[in-house]
Amino acid sequence: MNRLIGIIHLDKEQDFLNELTAFRCGAAVPFGGRYRVIDFVLSNMANARIKNILIFAQQKYRSLVDHVATGKAWNLERKRGGLSILPPDWHERAEQPNGDLQHFHRNRHILERDGAEYVLLTGTQHICTIDYENVFYEHLHSGHDVTVVYQPLAKQGSEHENERKLVLTDDGLVSGAVIDPANRNVYMGMLILKKSLLLELVDDCLSRNRQSFFEGIIAHLERLTVGTYRYTDYLSVINSIESYYKHSMALLEPATYKELFHALQTVYTKGKDEPPARFGTRARTSGSLIANGCIIEGTVENSILFGGVHVKPHASVRNSIIMQRSTIHEGSHVSRIIADKDAHITSKRIIRGTVHRPYVIAKRKVM
Repeated sequence: MNRLIGIIHLDKEQDFLNELTAFRCGAAVPFGGRYRVIDFVLSNMANARIKNILIFAQQKYRSLVDHVATGKAWNLERKRGGLSILPPDWHERAEQPNGDLQHFHRNRHILERDGAEYVLLTGTQHICTIDYENVFYEHLHSGHDVTVVYQPLAKQGSEHENERKLVLTDDGLVSGAVIDPANRNVYMGMLILKKSLLLELVDDCLSRNRQSFFEGIIAHLERLTVGTYRYTDYLSVINSIESYYKHSMALLEPATYKELFHALQTVYTKGKDEPPARFGTRARTSGSLIANGCIIEGTVENSILFGGVHVKPHASVRNSIIMQRSTIHEGSHVSRIIADKDAHITSKRIIRGTVHRPYVIAKRKVM
């Protein structure tokens, strides 16, 4: 696995979660009670023994830097290689970068200096626990120029409507990419290829003013053999508030939770020293994920509470996601909401989202 360098690009993951990405990039959004969205791809790479990982950040990455730090939580803290966050080195108003292409171009010297022969390129919006080591071995044995990861959907959701789908030949090669509800082969934004080919394609894409690296691959299908890795286990696509809420709440089902957090692939995250959750004498809880540091004195049903949340007496939280250090004060009742961290719901408030969309309370908002 020393032959493989991992690259996580965040160019398309800035504002897609509306209020939740107002002050952070999508990769830093909390997920699943104690994790961040980026934890899953970082853990997949760490589990595959990839020693060198680059993160191409675009903007609003302060929260991301604070979370991943030196990569110690993923055993990536080392003198050689390890984890590096590479912010953009251009001015937004002075230059309009072509997404991930400019990152490759501007950091070419880092890629050339690295001893890895192959590159694993991925985003963070497709949450799963995939075995990248197995993907890499299949790529090597196939002899293909590029291997892309996809999932054949049994059932499509609204989050898949604008996702790229792969058009495949009978022998499993990629012959095109479309955005088509009738096509169920969802491209998971993950691919492996030789580093030399990546740099060659980047130069070609920039010379032709293409908008993304993946477009450059599709444009060269006549000379490249693009194979596929078929992934059929747990996958959630996070590309909107609705999909974030849907897939977060699905984790309250024990079977779904075990699909994502299974014994074969550990998911790591930045540790926090917090006491166990404390429950008052009149607290009532059911069907919920409640993290360490929470104080529950009211009612919590079918909800996800991150660390340090305080639900005060005679308050209730139902079908909701409450992020770190938020407080639901006495006599307030919330249902189908997403409260960002440090939010405060004052006493005797009633806040409900709709069936189609949860009500989102911004970071540090007092209501």
